Amino acid sequence: MARSTPASQRRGGRDARLSRRRAAGETPPAVFRRKIPTYELLDEEALVALEDQAEWIMSEVGIEFRGDEEALRLFRDAGASVDGVTVRFDRGHAVALAATAPRQFTMVGRDPQSNIVLGGDHIVLMPGYGSPFVTDLDNGRRYATLEDFTNFVKMTYSTPWLQHSGGTVCEPVDEPVNKRHLEMVYAHLRWSTKPFMGGVTAPERSSDSIELARIAFGREYLEQNCVIQANVNINSPLTYDGVMSSALRIYAGAGQSAAISPAIFGGAMGPVTQAAVVAQTHAEILVGIALSQLVRPGAPVVYGNFNTTMNLKTGSLTFGTPESNLSNFAFAQLGRRLGVPVRCGGQLTASNSADGQAMQDSTSTMLAGIMAGSNFVFHAAGWLEGGLTMGYEKFVMDLDHCGMMLKMIGGLDVDDDTLARPSYAQAGPGVTFLQTDHTLANFETANYVSELPDPGTFEQWTDSGAADAEVRANSRWKQLLADYEPPPIDPAVDEELRDFIDRKKASQPDAWY
Repeated sequence: MARSTPASQRRGGRDARLSRRRAAGETPPAVFRRKIPTYELLDEEALVALEDQAEWIMSEVGIEFRGDEEALRLFRDAGASVDGVTVRFDRGHAVALAATAPRQFTMVGRDPQSNIVLGGDHIVLMPGYGSPFVTDLDNGRRYATLEDFTNFVKMTYSTPWLQHSGGTVCEPVDEPVNKRHLEMVYAHLRWSTKPFMGGVTAPERSSDSIELARIAFGREYLEQNCVIQANVNINSPLTYDGVMSSALRIYAGAGQSAAISPAIFGGAMGPVTQAAVVAQTHAEILVGIALSQLVRPGAPVVYGNFNTTMNLKTGSLTFGTPESNLSNFAFAQLGRRLGVPVRCGGQLTASNSADGQAMQDSTSTMLAGIMAGSNFVFHAAGWLEGGLTMGYEKFVMDLDHCGMMLKMIGGLDVDDDTLARPSYAQAGPGVTFLQTDHTLANFETANYVSELPDPGTFEQWTDSGAADAEVRANSRWKQLLADYEPPPIDPAVDEELRDFIDRKKASQPDAWY
């Protein structure tokens, strides 16, 4: 069937030039690799002290597993000390149990060109996660719907700057709580080909998500390949509830990935000082990795974290602070020493709109995560209001910054072409280089080109309505959706997915809590 020509290719001007460049093979790669050094904040003495503190927590204080007898049994059989729901480990025991986790692994997309690698020098970005609200300049802040969820999946699929489709990009609150995971997983599978996250909010929702992936990829294929992922949050301090530990076990048992991510806000879920928070986070992650390996040695995991500071006068979260950024550097070093892929960073902000504060917070946190050496960045686009809201305009403003960061990690090429000696013979002292052969051959690809409309000079900007970045972003996200083309899917697979979803929905009454 003939493909229709996107609107962006039917117009002249900047969009048409971008389309021509991409048609000529200049589309950014699906896999991005770091060619710049990571920033190593801590020396060996400090890293050993943090690891020693984590060992002390695991051996003396312990980690609780509430409502999961199977997890307690696995730890007991492995030689850990289990007292009620509290698990303690001899020094070095949890590290030894975690040793079978892979240093890097591939997540397979529905299209092989969408495959990603987590670990090593690879970096993967994904959109925001978990927001119950959405906002845009036209309709304001409101509860998210399945349509909003699908919109963000489509926009994520359409951009090269996000390589992972995400999970609960926003909560579709118009769907029953006990059934919305089915529609979210379907949206990822139908409207995108990028790897994605499944449901984790009840054991059966984890199992349903994996079953949908088996339908889409094949049961035997999932035994050998990772296609779906769980986001496992710990109930810090030092507690796994049965829902999260069950999700971890279910995904690991199926050979699928789990990103294990404590959320510790200094002064509340951990001590107020960041060194203590980092060590506590390390202990909580390490025990989760150990559990995954007891279920299935070699199960892929991500060393995650979602830590920040808080205003202890008001109780509100703060993002982009120097303390939380320093912690990101430490987390990345500890994760690399453990030998697993690392998550940190993200374009996080407590701001209620895509204003100067939002972009300052986001840029600070994202840059720290990139320089720390993150392999996996959650919340790379759309995050507002401390995670309560996904912003349409913020999403595309963040995409622009993601493109800049990914261009930066590619490093500075120094070779005969980039040194451009022949161009000096054509220009030379006092003459511009605008018409040299080198400039004409490289001007479209030499520098990152923003996909937000260029405001031009002050006079041009004023004459065209003085639209700020957020207003320009409003037009951009609408164009992304207008240009979206769904990827093909085998009709028989699509029918089987819908049949499974319909049967599951019909088998239980709606639950709204």
